[in-house]
Amino acid sequence: MDNDAYTAPRPVAFDPATRDLGVLVGFDGSKQSFLALHYGALAAQRSGRVLTVVSAFSVPARIYTTLAAVPEKSEAEVAVAAAKKVLLEAREYLQHYPGKVIYRTERGDAAGVLVDLSTVAELAVVGARGRGGFLGRVLGSVSTALPAHAHCPTVVVTRQYEVNESEGAERFTAGRDRRPVVVGIDLSAPSRVAVLQAAQSALNRGVTLHMLLALPSLEGWLDWYPELDSTDEGVTDRRKTQLEKSLEEETRWVKTHFPALDVTAAVKPGDPVALLAKQTREAQLTVVGTRGRGGFTGALMGSVSRGVLLRAAGPVMVVPDLQDKRLQDQPVTSR
Repeated sequence: MDNDAYTAPRPVAFDPATRDLGVLVGFDGSKQSFLALHYGALAAQRSGRVLTVVSAFSVPARIYTTLAAVPEKSEAEVAVAAAKKVLLEAREYLQHYPGKVIYRTERGDAAGVLVDLSTVAELAVVGARGRGGFLGRVLGSVSTALPAHAHCPTVVVTRQYEVNESEGAERFTAGRDRRPVVVGIDLSAPSRVAVLQAAQSALNRGVTLHMLLALPSLEGWLDWYPELDSTDEGVTDRRKTQLEKSLEEETRWVKTHFPALDVTAAVKPGDPVALLAKQTREAQLTVVGTRGRGGFTGALMGSVSRGVLLRAAGPVMVVPDLQDKRLQDQPVTSR
């Protein structure tokens, strides 16, 4: 299909103040979902929002040939009971959590349930893998589908995420992690939406926001900048200098909206997936947009965000294309 013939999805309307579910966590009792639960609890505390914990269940169709084969309890009753039992594990884990918590059981496919609820959530959080309704392969089916379809930013928490092992309320006290929040930017409007979300996350944590712009190979540049002369040996240095000047303008723009935030930026040569995947080991949170300049503009989740999720060694936030009034004064850059 011709890219020019495809109309990309419209930006999602997003007003955090109207997102009544606050921080939404998909929970199935697996080890990964406990990590997501802990991450979500800290995120809810930082933002001052409610924490919503959801366990999804499905009811398979059954056909009974005789009355004797009909169970005393229906499959629906059994499934609901199992989902409630799973939520009891979450309640026990959060028994000393100081914030407000909502517990919900929802019937349906886990990914579909979370996508639907993401329309009224400020942030969705899931583990990279789970079990039962949240089970997948390399990435779980939910952690793959949710970032691509969610109506709010999604954080996928990997197994390397470390939780506070203290007892009682101290378990939910954020440690003194001074590592930055890193965001990938490609000077497109969708990536600036990701920058704004990353900036808020960095501000909530009291740490530096670091913007990273990858400098692709010359072959990759020709897709962005067909006017380049591939025989000019100095084109690399000139293009790097141009992008660094653009990043300076991006930094000034972010500072106008987050004047108290420490913001740094860098242009680094290399593949954006490899560069950002490395950052997931060095940053406390790595932020990417669902789509950017590269690849098929109509894709639900771009190759960079998908690639970073597959190789991540730390929490990754995937930000959809959201409506944000702050984009009205965004820098004007040319491709």
